[in-house]
Amino acid sequence: MTNFHALELSIQTARSLRGCLTRLQARDPDLARQTRRALTSVALNLAEGRRRAGKDRCHHWRIALGSVEEVRTALRVAEALGYLDEPAVLGPCGLLDRLAAMIWRLRG
Repeated sequence: MTNFHALELSIQTARSLRGCLTRLQARDPDLARQTRRALTSVALNLAEGRRRAGKDRCHHWRIALGSVEEVRTALRVAEALGYLDEPAVLGPCGLLDRLAAMIWRLRG
């Protein structure tokens, strides 16, 4: 099976956010939980959409893209509230930007 680059990037992004989520968990467990759910949703919807066809496939891509935006916004809110510092958020946000661009192209 060939690599699905968007899925692999979503896993890489999740790995890069591990430390941020740990710090966020200590400050705001609810926001950490919601961010983790959205991050998981990206990968799971990419994987599921990969095996679907037609409009159903595009539906999963749209959900994944919405979840990317949810993660990005959660990180921005966490930084704004002082839970995370800006440098800790910049790297993952760059990965999220790349991931969003990939998914945007997938959705057709």
